[in-house]
Amino acid sequence: MIVIEEGVPAPLGAHFDGRGVNFALFSQNATAVDLCLFDPNERHERHVIRLPCRTDDVFHGYLHGLLPGQQYGYRVHGPWEPSHGHRFNPAKLVIDPYAREIAGRIRWNDSVYGFRRGLQRDDAIDRRDSAPSMPRGVVTRTDTPDFTPSQNARQLSETVIYEAHVKALTMTHPALSEAERGTYLGLAHPAIIDHLIKLGVTALELLPIQAFVDDRFLVEKGLVNFWGYQPYNYFAPEPRYLGDGGTGGLRFAIRELAAAGIETILDVVYNHTAEGGPTGPTLSFRGIDNYSYYKLKPESLREDVDCTGCGNTLDVANPRVMQMVLDSLRYWVRSYGVAGFRFDLATSLGRAPYDFWHRAAFFQALRQDPVLARVKLIAEPWDVGHGGYRLGGYPYGWSEWNDQFRDNLRGFWRGDHGMVGKLTQGLSGSREIFNPSGRAPQASINYAASHDGYTLADVVAYEQKHNHANGEENRDGHGHNLSRNYGVEGPTDDRAILSLRARQTRNMLATVFLAQGVPMLLMGDERGRSQGGNNNAYCQDNAVSWMDWAHDPDPELAAFVGNLSALRRRCPSLRRRHFLSGARVDGTELRDVHWLSPDGTEMDGAAWDDAGRQAFGMQIGNDIEGAQRVLVLMNAAETPCEFRLADAIGGPWRRVFDTTLAAGSVPPNTVPLVKEGGSVPVAPRSVLVLKAPPVPITDECGGTA
Repeated sequence: MIVIEEGVPAPLGAHFDGRGVNFALFSQNATAVDLCLFDPNERHERHVIRLPCRTDDVFHGYLHGLLPGQQYGYRVHGPWEPSHGHRFNPAKLVIDPYAREIAGRIRWNDSVYGFRRGLQRDDAIDRRDSAPSMPRGVVTRTDTPDFTPSQNARQLSETVIYEAHVKALTMTHPALSEAERGTYLGLAHPAIIDHLIKLGVTALELLPIQAFVDDRFLVEKGLVNFWGYQPYNYFAPEPRYLGDGGTGGLRFAIRELAAAGIETILDVVYNHTAEGGPTGPTLSFRGIDNYSYYKLKPESLREDVDCTGCGNTLDVANPRVMQMVLDSLRYWVRSYGVAGFRFDLATSLGRAPYDFWHRAAFFQALRQDPVLARVKLIAEPWDVGHGGYRLGGYPYGWSEWNDQFRDNLRGFWRGDHGMVGKLTQGLSGSREIFNPSGRAPQASINYAASHDGYTLADVVAYEQKHNHANGEENRDGHGHNLSRNYGVEGPTDDRAILSLRARQTRNMLATVFLAQGVPMLLMGDERGRSQGGNNNAYCQDNAVSWMDWAHDPDPELAAFVGNLSALRRRCPSLRRRHFLSGARVDGTELRDVHWLSPDGTEMDGAAWDDAGRQAFGMQIGNDIEGAQRVLVLMNAAETPCEFRLADAIGGPWRRVFDTTLAAGSVPPNTVPLVKEGGSVPVAPRSVLVLKAPPVPITDECGGTA
């Protein structure tokens, strides 16, 4: 006979203290909670135990002698009143939101829904037991934090991000064993780490690895939720990537990456859960306390507020829900060693309660948290709700994915008119967007491609999306791709087209790395990875999404990216911590940035208003003591352009990078000097980078500083 003691209400979750396990579950509106204990591989629970105590809306109890490894879940009692926002159904096994590990996967059938499907309304409760179809939580050993964010963490100004997927990155690499492929442990393999080091990567940003589900509609079509943006637990690593290393494999991988100078950033999805809208399944939060965990429409509490396009919105404005999110973030930092987070659809986290506010309680809580205030915080600055697009609207301490930089970069290089002013804004750090909030250029995460959309190889090979494999008759995915196929849709053997595509790929990559802000590279863009024109490959767990390590259509492209990273490291003027403004540099006739026309003069109003302009120069570094000056010349036209280097910007200039070269860098023994007053040819559709010695700055006494 099992005897349960009162236990304590904190911390939440299942915690082993060496003698037994304390269970604590928050639910403001439940009337009772049953703890269910399972033996492995058994369909039904072996024991059902009523948690004996309730303290401040936390149900809790303590089981002496229970050990780590025990599988468990809950059945939560309360009113079934959808019209009042309550969807309690004790026939449904629910997963502990604080479970640190998950055993098993969801077996889709109608029993996992709280209501009787097939009826016109969702009022009728479904009494079938869902336990045989549900995963369970696993009791783990006591959390003993072994990692504290270092005050010496890499500065954002020194960061180069590589966005990747655990399985896609590791699945086909020949150096990895079969057991390592597609697993967390595979990330730690020297071959993977060496590849990242050669690219100059300093942060690996992983697509979601918090436990997630494969949507039922995908499973029924033989597909999966490959990207992982359907979470049902925020503490447990997704089990499908565990492999032989278990959760220890993930910890080991993060430590090995850190030892190589590469931080780990997690893409996290605190905006919604896999339970969807009112007609979705009951997996965890809905059955524990639907009214508390989700934003509900005040005029109709049976309906969820959907700011995410996924059926529901997590109510982070609720103090207990915010506590869960903050506890989760701290757990990943302190237990696993994560160095930062990218928040999916982050606008939803700042809705207080329904409209976005940059001073929302969630942002304030992060800023004062002694652990989380010291990690990297990156927002996807939009959701699909009213007023959801908030680029530039986040508070101090946050960086944001800059989709305007991406779109302006693509538009300029494909030859759109009127793009010079927009592109130069991005090159100088998007001051107009981020300076009003008191932030620096590092608030801008600059990229040409991300997981969401075309790969960079597809940006230069497709003008129409090709998403038929997703099973939605090519209706999914967005149509605003700003791409160009240069004469042939998709693969071609035409050498001229292939050469032009390779050049344009290099031009866009160079623009990302030469811009002020934080560069981000999509996995495989350094190897010409294509998804066959699929711009929404979220459900493709196959060669469409995996890195092809056996075939590299552009063998010198990885070296090109590595050389770009090295150039950025060598040039402080490319990693500024303050915005360029065009201000005069004391003691010189120079400015902190010169925007140049090909004739060598500074661009004036007429030049900026010239919508057909496709070539310009950017000269920076004049105000950084001891730093070499940098001159970037960009020509998106189909014809060559001669740039005159006016006396005003000094010299002599040495060529150091050229996108007409496969690897970008100019060999040291072939670097001609271009003196001031001279000129330099810039090839069609290319980027040329020149460097010059530091300019001597005269002090107030007439000497040089």
